[in-house]
This record gives sequence, structure tokens and C-alpha cells, in this order.
Amino acid sequence: MPESKSRKKPVKVKAPQVKKPDTGNPRWLVPTMLSLMLLGLAWIVIFYLTSSGLGLPIPAIHQWNLAIGFALIIAGFVLTTRWK
Repeated sequence: MPESKSRKKPVKVKAPQVKKPDTGNPRWLVPTMLSLMLLGLAWIVIFYLTSSGLGLPIPAIHQWNLAIGFALIIAGFVLTTRWK
């Protein structure tokens, strides 16, 4: 009895995998992120400590100093989304 021909499986050609370089964080990211958060915290603390007399950091805008402080803190947290 003749032997059956074996079926040849198609040869899979694998393309070479190109790895993306792991660049990490930009050098400015972490210092800027921490600086913004600490500056916002310092802004709010200075406002609360001096609100009775001096009204620092900017006396003319009164309670908007809180908004500036929180905006700085939020900007720092927004930068944390880029942190790898």
C-alpha cells in the first residue's frame, strides 16, 4: 500500500520585534511636579497664617489666594499622570 503524502504546514515568517526604547521620565517632570505641589501648599499656609493682618501673599485678591494655591496643587497632580 502506498504511503500518503504528508501535508506540509505553511511556514510562519516572524517579523523581528522592534522594542520601543524605555525613555522613562523627562528630567524636569519630578522636580516641577513636586515644586508646584509644595508651592501651592506654601501659598495656602502663608495665606492662612497672615490673613488676619497682612493678607499675604497677594492682599488685594483676598480669598482668591486659596484658588491660586489649589490651582498650583492641582497642576502638580496633573503632572503625576505623566509619571512612569
